[in-house]
Amino acid sequence: MVQFGLRVGAAAIWAILLAGCAATGVAPSTAPLADALAWSAPGNPNPLLPGYFADPSIVRDRGRWYIFATIDPWGGQRLGLWTSDNGRDWSFSTPAWPTKAAATSPTSSDAMVWAPSVVQGAGGQWFMYVSVGSEVWVGTAPSPAGPWRDANGGRPLIAKSFAPEYHMIDAEAFIDDDGTPYLYWGSGINWVNGHCFAVRLKPDMVTFDGTPVDVTPANYFEAPRMIRAGDHYLLTYSDGKTTTDTYKVRYAVGDTPFGPFREAANSPILVTDIGRDVISPGHHTFFRSGARDYILYHRQALPWVPGRKEVLRQIVVDPVEVRTDGTIANIRPSHGTDVAGFVPRRERGLTWTASGSGDGNLHRPASAADDSYATMWKPAAGGALHLVADLGRARRLASSELRPEYADRPYRFGIEASMDGQNWQTVSAVAEQQGSPIRSRLDVTAQYVRLVFPDGGAAVWEWVIR
Repeated sequence: MVQFGLRVGAAAIWAILLAGCAATGVAPSTAPLADALAWSAPGNPNPLLPGYFADPSIVRDRGRWYIFATIDPWGGQRLGLWTSDNGRDWSFSTPAWPTKAAATSPTSSDAMVWAPSVVQGAGGQWFMYVSVGSEVWVGTAPSPAGPWRDANGGRPLIAKSFAPEYHMIDAEAFIDDDGTPYLYWGSGINWVNGHCFAVRLKPDMVTFDGTPVDVTPANYFEAPRMIRAGDHYLLTYSDGKTTTDTYKVRYAVGDTPFGPFREAANSPILVTDIGRDVISPGHHTFFRSGARDYILYHRQALPWVPGRKEVLRQIVVDPVEVRTDGTIANIRPSHGTDVAGFVPRRERGLTWTASGSGDGNLHRPASAADDSYATMWKPAAGGALHLVADLGRARRLASSELRPEYADRPYRFGIEASMDGQNWQTVSAVAEQQGSPIRSRLDVTAQYVRLVFPDGGAAVWEWVIR
């Protein structure tokens, strides 16, 4: 049995943007998805989430999925939390804890909120281990939904002073088959010299049960994730540089939770494949859904431009095979994966065709109707800041769901409707809103619906009209 330690469960292929798909709100095929699909093909399930996020942790509680993640670029004042009842349609929020303001000590740096690990303790309470300011903090909640609060008296669980020559970040909890909890953490500085530390925790999930030890395996940099396979302990981790094309996932095998760990013969198991537009995959976690195991991880957002200043990563999911003999099969990353227990495809609402201004081939209006979080609509510089949906005929419309480029940033927009595409009436006045999805009531009969962004700054992954 594979134990994941959770109590619960750039070579862009421009030509694939076919004119027919670009001109219509193409519904995804019902055929099985192949991992050879171009990253920009309509209907791809990867990326799993709309927007830029990294360092994911996933849990399931009472029929609902929760993904906690770093907000890109390069962390935010809060964590991102995505929730879904079906594994495909996700809603964004930001927990009240942790925040940069609330989880800062006199010794912390100016680094933001990073890399959550969420796990359920033996008593049913939930715990989060999270990096804030290059220190590890711990919080607790009665449910993954919260409310979250500090669990260590307003102090970091692992202060920067523990080992100041390394980053005290990327803490990950692991619960062994006998219920004993452990914590693993550590990274290097300036992309070199990463070290991994481990300690057993007491049942309260906060107090150390012994002295932390250095368990660093070969080629380790950061992002440790312990799993158990039979009698073997597999310490999985990342090395390379997440901001370039060298980030990857490796693993090492030990006979105890503290090792010693021997890097596996087939490590690394997940690497950059520029020819297939997979750039710097890493900082992962594992989960089980149905009878299959999966790896959830981040990789560079596409199209990838080497040397870009912003750190923009997206979260994806792929199957993984963890064997009881202590080996993990090499992973072939995909642009589209069916996950057991997830609904086959996202809720698309009404089909529509698009018009309006677009910024280049990947940012055309139809990108907001292609059921893909890899492509988005952006208006051309100086172009009309509106996106028009043609529903084909007059329909009674109830609501609009908008997924903007950044779920944590405000956007000012309004919605207008028309029977002929010439005469427009306001159905949702211009207002500042944020989130993903941003829901608006329509309650109108129309053939055409128009998004209007009077101040610019528009960018939309997907627009669903019901």
